[in-house]
Amino acid sequence: MTNYFIIPGYQGSGADHWQTWIETTQPNFQRIQQRDWEHPDIAEWADNIDKAIAGYDPESVVLVAHSLGCLTVAEWVKRYNRSVKAALLVAPPDVDVIREKADNILITETPTQRIPFRTTLVASTNDPWISIERAEYYANKWGSEFINIGEAGHINSLSGYGEWEQGLDILKKLG
Repeated sequence: MTNYFIIPGYQGSGADHWQTWIETTQPNFQRIQQRDWEHPDIAEWADNIDKAIAGYDPESVVLVAHSLGCLTVAEWVKRYNRSVKAALLVAPPDVDVIREKADNILITETPTQRIPFRTTLVASTNDPWISIERAEYYANKWGSEFINIGEAGHINSLSGYGEWEQGLDILKKLG
């Protein structure tokens, strides 16, 4: 059995977000909760991934990350050097854009180490948080399959991604 762990980004994923839709409509999904969704601490968030999956066979774990959650997965890999079955990484933000728009010290360096398990990175051509070229750069560095879904904004509820069947199909291929 595959165990899916949802890793939202900044502010969590609200009721109309595709991560919430998947979590509430599919079996074996659980959200990794963070102490403070409004003031992210990447180190703490990465620690919480490790704590959440500790009791599971790593080969049964699939991580489902959105936005800052993708960078949290990369940070978790860097800190713990662990492996799981797979991860879906959707709309990772550009570290330089985060520094410019939001928080100068949230992430000190761009996570570019190879992720030692199967990953798929899904990105959009008009995401305000990352260019498609930068998303493809992350995919190449991380060793991820890269999927460009066209003009989809930040692939969140504000962009109209509540019930996201395409995302669920991509996820099923990983699980």
